[in-house]
Amino acid sequence: MTGEHLGGMHGTLEFLLRHGYVVLPGLVFAEQVGLPFPATPFLLAAGALAGRGHLSFWLCLALSAVAAVLADGLWFQLGRKKGIRVLQFLCRISLEPDSCVRRTEGVFAKQGARSLLVAKFVPGLSTAAPPLAGIFHMRRRRFLLWDFLGSVLWAGAFLLLGYIFSEQIEVIAERAASLGSGLMVLIVGALGGYITWKFIGRRRFLRELRIGRITPEELKEKIDAREEMVIVDLRHSLDFEADPETIPGAFHMDVKDLEERSDRLPPDREIILYCT
Repeated sequence: MTGEHLGGMHGTLEFLLRHGYVVLPGLVFAEQVGLPFPATPFLLAAGALAGRGHLSFWLCLALSAVAAVLADGLWFQLGRKKGIRVLQFLCRISLEPDSCVRRTEGVFAKQGARSLLVAKFVPGLSTAAPPLAGIFHMRRRRFLLWDFLGSVLWAGAFLLLGYIFSEQIEVIAERAASLGSGLMVLIVGALGGYITWKFIGRRRFLRELRIGRITPEELKEKIDAREEMVIVDLRHSLDFEADPETIPGAFHMDVKDLEERSDRLPPDREIILYCT
């Protein structure tokens, strides 16, 4: 590639050309740890440079996979030591904290180690899957094997895309650079709109939920008054194992059982449901 051509390239490609073998694994590690540094554009750019013969495709793949596994290993250890609290913390800072815990637990409970193969392609599950593996007490060797395969699949997919479409990516990068600050404003505006839409939807959901919600104080008054009611603990099995204490008189029941066997609940009593 000529010097003149390099001068017209997008800054990302030029920067990777000089520091790719250090920057790429660093960004992959940062993203998998949970920091807001998207590694996907750099994987595509590295693949494009590999397609032009300026970087080694296989070395980029190896470095990216190892960096991802190292980051996931940290979350795996935290999941083993801290339990469900790690997942609850991750979901608390997500855009959908009300459904995050239940959704990620459900996916991992059904798919097990196989979920690690595709976890990095699924928003939210990427960071949550490694601590979940630790919470489920998955064997370390089994976790490392599946996580490494998933990391190779994820990094390899984007590197390969960049490799195949190296010429097109370079053209797109140059056009994006020509837009300058206008492109950044567009990206920030789109991200802000998405977050606002999620926030409004969440507020609407909570407003509708309050119609049928009872406060802990109101429930305590009902219990003290010995009212006829049934209290059902719908927490996920992981949450229940982490904190087995429950409201006096409540019995634990899975959401699936509640949906399929609702006849177990007496129709002539008030039903109080609670979860995380």
